[in-house]
Formats: sequence, structure tokens, C-alpha cells
Amino acid sequence: MADGKLLEATGCFAIVLEKIPARLAEEVTNSLKIPLIGIGAGGKTDGQVLVVHDMLGITQEFSPRFLRRYHNIHAEIKRAVQSYISDVRAKDFPNEKEQY
Repeated sequence: MADGKLLEATGCFAIVLEKIPARLAEEVTNSLKIPLIGIGAGGKTDGQVLVVHDMLGITQEFSPRFLRRYHNIHAEIKRAVQSYISDVRAKDFPNEKEQY
């Protein structure tokens, strides 16, 4: 709380609160005039952040409980890369239409 007030007093235009208890994030948000953005800090902040690589399922190894995946692009990327490798090894890429 003290850090937030100090940051606001020194001219910060916004603060990101990451992975802190939701009640604390709400208290800090209510005590400051500048916007507070949460990532894993509950729904009572002024805004939310979700890293696009996590949201789209590109990253698979990292999975904190505040992460919600809306898609599994990782699987699609993996299939595409495997197809590319297979086509290059089979000398099918590039073909006659894909060169000058």
C-alpha cells in the first residue's frame, strides 16, 4: 500500500499488480487515483492483463492458476513446423511454382 502511494506521489500514471492476493489488490486499487492493472491479482483492479502467448496456448510449460487459455495454437504451430520439415526433407519444398 505504501509503495503504491509513493509511486502515485512521484508521478506514475499506472501500476501493474502481479500475483498478489485479490483482497490486497482491491484495497490498493480503491486507495489510489491512478489506474491499477492486474495480472493474477483478482478482478477488482481497474484493468486486466493476459499475455497473448499464454492466452493463445503458444506457451505450454508455464501455467499459473490465473492463466486462461482461449486456444491451443501450440499444437497447430507444431503440426505446421513438422509438415514444413517433412516437405523440405522430401525435396517437395520449394517446388517448381515456389521459385523464380
